Amino acid sequence: MQPTALTLTRVIRAPREAVFAAWTDPQSLKQWWGPGPVTCPEAHVDLREGGAYRIANLEQDGSITWIEGTFERVRAPEELVYTWSVNIVPGDPTRVRVMFLPHAEGTELVLTHERFAVEAVRDMHVMGWNGCLDKLEALFAG
Repeated sequence: MQPTALTLTRVIRAPREAVFAAWTDPQSLKQWWGPGPVTCPEAHVDLREGGAYRIANLEQDGSITWIEGTFERVRAPEELVYTWSVNIVPGDPTRVRVMFLPHAEGTELVLTHERFAVEAVRDMHVMGWNGCLDKLEALFAG
């Protein structure tokens, strides 16, 4: 792994079609998106190659951080690849690849986020992604 990339793996106890839908459907995203106390009051997804997405992270102080990008690859329910820009992080967009793999207990989700300019921003995203994935797991556990 390059120092400006991260890879996280989780097993989600649900069929991959359901996990893929939770990742790409705006109403589903609002149920689980956001690390820790961060919530998602607004999500827009144009799920097609070349389509855009825009997700709001409502912070505890009431401010909103916007995450947006463009889908480069959409292969339901196996894979998503998209650009990633956060309005409070300067610089070029990074890139996210999410694989939804069959697993005996449901879906193995493999997330790779790359092209970070600096390790500190990558490390911030490790914490953020883990918080989001915790909530995604909980969505299907309940």
